[in-house]
Order: sequence, then structure tokens, then C-alpha cells
Amino acid sequence: MTTVTTASRRQGRGGRERILAAAAELFTAQGINATGMEQIAERAPVSKRTLYAHFRTKDELVLAHLRDLASTGRTLEGALVREEVSAKERILALFDPPPAGTDPVRGCPFIDAAVEFPDPRSAVHSYAREQKLLMVRLVADLVAEMGCHRPAALAEQLVTLADGAASRAMVLGEADYGRHARAAAEILLENALSTTD
Repeated sequence: MTTVTTASRRQGRGGRERILAAAAELFTAQGINATGMEQIAERAPVSKRTLYAHFRTKDELVLAHLRDLASTGRTLEGALVREEVSAKERILALFDPPPAGTDPVRGCPFIDAAVEFPDPRSAVHSYAREQKLLMVRLVADLVAEMGCHRPAALAEQLVTLADGAASRAMVLGEADYGRHARAAAEILLENALSTTD
């Protein structure tokens, strides 16, 4: 029988990457405020000294986690930058169910973080706000590319639908959260295109 020791589990990925992976898993499963730094260190596995060498505070870790999600495209916004598909397909991908075998739907991580860090002056809340505003700009660019009427207003409507659908998925535990929102988005896009003729 082979026994895996903590030392052997620590080999491979660097400490920072293991910490971010553990934080992502725990934040998704139980929320940011309910997750302690000691729990993250244990899950990583790293010493608390290593954890604090990479992230001096929990706020720093949360911010790094959100930046990691954004940079790797593991958010709703990630669907908007896939250049291999049309602008319309990218917008409608906001409403697609997650691929089979992925983590359960927990809503939008930026909205979740803003709720858990309600002070708009906090770095975490500010970053979450920036990402939600970026999402609107990305959608506005795509609907403008499609030739839709009033792209800024349409982008706000589509993003509101996407965020609402993701929130309902978390609350209701529905994997196919976007079906109804996608139908509404298709109507909004059709109407915006028909008014440009």
C-alpha cells in the first residue's frame, strides 16, 4: 500500500497556485466570509507561513482569486472574448448551462464578492464593480458590432438578464438557469436588429 505524505503532495504546482486553487474551491463551496485562512492553508496544503508569504491578508487573497478567475476566463465575462464564434453566439453563451462535470453553479463570483465586501471603497468590492462594468462594455461592443439599435441600453438589459439568471441558479440550484433568460435575450436582440432596418 502506498501512502501519500503531505511533503509529496506539496511537490508539483507552486504554493501560490495551490493556495489559489484551494481558495477557489472553498470560496465556491462555502462563501468567502465563512472560509478561514487556516482552512485554505490546510486544503492547499501549505504552511500558514507560506500562505501569508504569498498573501499578507485575506483581502489580498480574495482579490488575487477574483483576478485569477477573470484572467482565465472562468466567469460569465469569459464567454464574451471567445473570438472563434460570432458576436451573437458570444452574447447568448452567457446563458448556456455549465459544461457537464464542472463545479456547481454559484452565481457570479464578482457579485458574490461584492455582497461579502459591501464597502464600495474596499479593493475587493471595487474590483468586482470594475468587472461588472467591463462586462457591460464588452456586451455593448458586441451588440454594436451586430448593428443593434441603442447598444449601451441593450447591453445593460442583457447583462441584467445574465446576472439575474446566474443568481437564480445559485438560489434555486438549477443547472439550466439560462434557458428562460436566453429566450428573453434572443427577443431583445431580434428587436434591436429589426429597429435598425
